[in-house]
Amino acid sequence: MPKLSVIIPCKNEEKNIRACLETVRWADEIMVVDSGSADRTLAIAREFTDRILTHPYINSAAQKNWAIPQAAHEWVLIVDCDERVTAELRAEIQTLLAGQPECDGYRIRRDNWFFGRRIRHCGWDGDDVLRLFRRDIGRYESKHVHADVIIPGRVGWLRGRLEHHTYRSFDQYLEKFIRYTTWGALDLRDQGIRPRWWHLTARPLFRFLRMYVWRRGFLDGQAGLILCGLAAFNVFMKYAKLWAIRRAEAGEEGVEIGRTEW
Repeated sequence: MPKLSVIIPCKNEEKNIRACLETVRWADEIMVVDSGSADRTLAIAREFTDRILTHPYINSAAQKNWAIPQAAHEWVLIVDCDERVTAELRAEIQTLLAGQPECDGYRIRRDNWFFGRRIRHCGWDGDDVLRLFRRDIGRYESKHVHADVIIPGRVGWLRGRLEHHTYRSFDQYLEKFIRYTTWGALDLRDQGIRPRWWHLTARPLFRFLRMYVWRRGFLDGQAGLILCGLAAFNVFMKYAKLWAIRRAEAGEEGVEIGRTEW
């Protein structure tokens, strides 16, 4: 039976990591990859594993691509600290590996929570990620943010789900918002995109309408309204930062983009 390594990237996740680790302690290997935690994250991690690696953080894809070859076993499962492996997903993975997997990678659907409330619409109900795959062939695409795993082989789907406990507070949201909008702007820059007026007007409005109306975010109540509004502002800020990046690259004075560290 192939063995499984679980990879958990982290930094200052003392509020999340214990609950995450509790749901993966059945794995053959738990590998925690830290990028400079200054809280109790590593003390908690040591209660579950001796395999703790440290590596400077550039972005999520680069960090995970560095970690994947360090895994001891043929199959890897990537789990973020704000995620939980459900009992159903655990049983399905164990059954899959006990047989002979037909695919080289598997996508997993996620149930998402926002400020402690399950979001059942807004487009979040269709969220899925490729997280279980063969160590030697799966790598994340080269993007600053929202990179997916590329598998040069057959990809399947699992029925079990991950629980994704995203933002707990506005402070946490805004801290992540700053990083992700900058990384998103850099990805747009790398694609050769230049900001136009419709990027700053029509695109944010379209994002709100798509999530709140067409994806029925209104059924998630006030949480859905807030989430859709924040998502629209995220789009606006991403293109606004792209505008600032283009100005800085053109040598215009007085333009700073800001820090993008984890």
